[in-house]
Amino acid sequence: MRPVVRVVVVDDEAMVCGFLRTILGSADDIEVVAEAHDGAAGVAAVREQRPDVVLMDLRMPGMDGITAIERLARGGDMPPVVVLTTFDADQYVLRALRAGASGFLVKSTPPEDLIGLVRVAAEGHTVLSPAAARRLVAASTDALSARDRARERVARLTEREAEVLAGLGEGLSNARIAARLHLSEATVKGYVSRMLDKLECANRTQAGVLAHDAGIVAP
Repeated sequence: MRPVVRVVVVDDEAMVCGFLRTILGSADDIEVVAEAHDGAAGVAAVREQRPDVVLMDLRMPGMDGITAIERLARGGDMPPVVVLTTFDADQYVLRALRAGASGFLVKSTPPEDLIGLVRVAAEGHTVLSPAAARRLVAASTDALSARDRARERVARLTEREAEVLAGLGEGLSNARIAARLHLSEATVKGYVSRMLDKLECANRTQAGVLAHDAGIVAP
């Protein structure tokens, strides 16, 4: 039997929250433990409930989703936050990923896929396709300055760490990176942990976006 995945939904539209609660509640192993309709209430709900996954809208009155993600990241021990968006090329999505979000889902995601992707996020994996990451970075309004800043940060890494970072940028799991580099999965896990510290990245997704910013992932 799967462990229950506890979810907090943050969206200013009650209809969206109700839809997500209904869809996710149809799975035996997922429970929506709280809803919030603005960023401030979302931060409070996450701190109170300590969920396994947060589904976060970005454009909300009062505190928006990006500010909420930044608040959670500063507090430490942030659960995976998956951004909910209408358009996958939304500039706000890129900012959210750089702030520490673990990935994003478009609101038109089919219900059966949504359930599976919430499980994936709860396991600590990125909910973001490499193609979508490339589109988002290409759409960035400050791509040149972002690339310069990213390259300065990546220069801190050893050659092997940079190879692992490139794998994260492609959305690869530790197992697939290990196979590519002829390393053990445990060794790759160690590289990822040290690399996140060096780069001051909150999670694998943030590091993957940095890899795209720095231009070390093939288009």
